[in-house]
Amino acid sequence: MKVVVTCSIFPNKIVVNGKQLLSIPSNEADWKKWVYSSLNIEYPKFHKMDSLAKLAFLGISVLEQEIDFSTYKDEEVGLIFANKSSSYSSDNKHFINYTQKKMVSPSDFVYTLPNILTGEIAIFKKWYGENVFFIHKQFDIEFFIEQVEFLFNKGIKACLCGWIESNDKSEQASLFLIENVDGVLLKEEILKELIINKID
Repeated sequence: MKVVVTCSIFPNKIVVNGKQLLSIPSNEADWKKWVYSSLNIEYPKFHKMDSLAKLAFLGISVLEQEIDFSTYKDEEVGLIFANKSSSYSSDNKHFINYTQKKMVSPSDFVYTLPNILTGEIAIFKKWYGENVFFIHKQFDIEFFIEQVEFLFNKGIKACLCGWIESNDKSEQASLFLIENVDGVLLKEEILKELIINKID
């Protein structure tokens, strides 16, 4: 296994392979929209996504500038994502709309499951490989490696992994792509390149 590329997105910066790619102005009220515009992306559905899906989409868009995903067949890429807050932001929004405004929005309700973000990625990239979303108390690189090995044993050629968090205290996305090729996968390699700041 080999770590191909890493990317971390925070409200104030984007880091790729341990180096800062983009600095985000602190006065941006909607910093994710600012990043979207800065990357010159044209995908109108982005504006309808919840925070989790937007973070995942931006992560994919950054990685696309670093690696050619077209080298993989549609069924050769697996998605393994996790966080500790599930779909908290969307759940809370849905709860307020239902209890206080006595209304339910189908476009909001669909995001009350965290794995919708893997679905959004699969639709955007037209990937048909396996995808899964886990809820964990904290980022656990050993667990990710275990899941990657499981998918590699099933024939997947590359795994896009991500820890994506969106709650009242934190918004961040940390992604890394691992290929099923010869090489030594070191936990320290990922932690050094990916988590140079911190992961919440």
